[in-house]
Amino acid sequence: RSSVRVLCGSNWSLVLQGQWMLEFYAPWCPACQQIEATWESFAKESEQLGITVGKVDVTQEPGLSGRFFVTTLPTIYHANDGVFRRYRGSRTLEDLQGYILERKWEAVEPVAGWKSPSSIMMHGMAGLFHFSGWIR
Repeated sequence: RSSVRVLCGSNWSLVLQGQWMLEFYAPWCPACQQIEATWESFAKESEQLGITVGKVDVTQEPGLSGRFFVTTLPTIYHANDGVFRRYRGSRTLEDLQGYILERKWEAVEPVAGWKSPSSIMMHGMAGLFHFSGWIR
């Protein structure tokens, strides 16, 4: 059984409380497949790290990928009580753990307020992504 929380349009607001690491992926993406085992290992240690580890399948959740303005895969975000930061570090287990344990996220500029996934602007972007998926 996976320790990774699966997020979707109806429960994504869970990331607005507490500390999270969130991966946006697609099942067909080779880079996403490559870090899958690492992400699972990271999630197994989430309780000791004091975080929740989640994932979003962009093929199933176009609105949610729009809300976070995901344009490359995989995309990883750190969230702490509704403040979002894009994780751009190495995707090794050690580096992911260090990002949390050493609080490296504090040195990363948060996503600007108007681009925050909970903003009205990104709510509109979610609708646009969802609509474009429907058109396809």
